Amino acid sequence: MNCSLAHERKLRARGFSLIAGVDEAGRGPLAGPVVAAAAILPHRFRHKTLRDSKQLTALQRDRIFNELTAHDSIHWAVSIVGVEEIERINILRATHAAMRRAVEQLPSPPDHVLIDGLPVRPFPIEQTALVKGDALSLSIAAASVIAKVTRDRLMLDYDREYPAYGFAQHKGYGTALHLTRLRQHGPCPIHRRTFLPVQQFLLGLG
Repeated sequence: MNCSLAHERKLRARGFSLIAGVDEAGRGPLAGPVVAAAAILPHRFRHKTLRDSKQLTALQRDRIFNELTAHDSIHWAVSIVGVEEIERINILRATHAAMRRAVEQLPSPPDHVLIDGLPVRPFPIEQTALVKGDALSLSIAAASVIAKVTRDRLMLDYDREYPAYGFAQHKGYGTALHLTRLRQHGPCPIHRRTFLPVQQFLLGLG
């Protein structure tokens, strides 16, 4: 099934008017925040290249991000949960908190949300969870791009602050380069110290 507004149309046929897509970026990395985005698209929205952000190049994501966020009829919001909160409540709860906050920050409250992946409990608005939803729903795909680009830009800022780790290249994910730099320099303030690979370097086991 192509990425489309088919799921949104089905929900509108059931009486829902404003439908937001919700997705996150940064659940898996060893460093940096987790970012969630929510997006409400116009009923007749069309886009030639928008799809799952993982299927797009960085240049395509940047261009689509700029188009989406400059579009007057697209409502969107992002929520950023930092390392301190991730460490305190764990990454799954932090991801769910970011999703809830992104929806709550939308300029117009939706009456239904399409969430990428599994259901989020609790959630303030009725939801439909779609596995691989960012490849099925244009609303989720829009949220996916907004979340990914927002987080990538934050990681570029962190790369300038902590240049020894190569964050501009791997965005905090556990690549060979990142693990090598962790071994050489130890964790920095944005590393998730409760994540096992980082713990190993803290304990001298890496």
